[in-house]
Amino acid sequence: EAVAQEAAAGGGTCVVANDNAPGQIVISGTLDALARAADIAKAKGIKRALPLAVSAPFHCPLMQPAADTMAGALAAITIRPPAAPVLANVTAALASDPETVRRLLVEQVTGRVRWRQSILALKSLGAETTVEFGGKVLTGMVKRIDPSLRMVALESPGDLEDFGKSL
Repeated sequence: EAVAQEAAAGGGTCVVANDNAPGQIVISGTLDALARAADIAKAKGIKRALPLAVSAPFHCPLMQPAADTMAGALAAITIRPPAAPVLANVTAALASDPETVRRLLVEQVTGRVRWRQSILALKSLGAETTVEFGGKVLTGMVKRIDPSLRMVALESPGDLEDFGKSL
């Protein structure tokens, strides 16, 4: 947070975009501010500060035009109460009111992904197992957040079949 704020103070936009896991924070913003942030991070003793190959400055104020488009699109549809509450990773809290879900979907475009807090919230709600479809990236983060959780990564249709049989 301090690195992002210091980098932004030099001009441009730099914010924490993802709080993924202990030791893994992603920042987002303008290229000049991100370059400053990498230098500031290294000067503060942060071991690794590397750019990610992404197509846009996700989860930061620079995405406001996309958030506005999302708000317009969501205004045109009916959102019914979900069968189970949704844990919104922009707040790491449960939501079940349709208008709250709509608002949080829009906030997610420019807001911080609170993955670490979301996993801890799921654990506090009684979750014992996480299941990731299509890879192992999130499973690795979960392991760093709370290794006591059972983690299952399903990377192929066969993995899904085997998992289904284990239930």
